[in-house]
Amino acid sequence: MQSMKPITADSLMSAAEAQFESPKYPQAISRKGPRRSSEVEPLLTADDVAKRLNVSTDWVWDHSSRKKPLLPVIRMGDGTLRYRPSGIEAFIDERERVSSMGRRAS
Repeated sequence: MQSMKPITADSLMSAAEAQFESPKYPQAISRKGPRRSSEVEPLLTADDVAKRLNVSTDWVWDHSSRKKPLLPVIRMGDGTLRYRPSGIEAFIDERERVSSMGRRAS
C-alpha cells in the first residue's frame, strides 16, 4: 500500500506547473506564476501609501484609477484599495528615472 503525501500549496503549484510544461501549452511556460508564500508582502492601505509618498489620501485615490501617473493598485472585492510595498517603491524609482531624463533633455 502506498503512503499518501500531505497536500501542500507547494505540491499543488508543482502539479499545476507540470501540467503546463508540455508542448501543448508553450505560451504558459513563460508566464509568471503566482507569488509563493515566502515572497508575501503585507499590503498597504491608501493611508500608508499617502504617508510614504508625502501626499494626500485623495491624491492616492485619484492616481490609483484615473490620473497619471497611475499607482499600481490591487482592488479588493469590497472596493477597498491595497498596494504592494515593492510596487510603490518601483513607482518611486520610475518617477525618479523620468524626472532625471527630463533634466538631461534640457
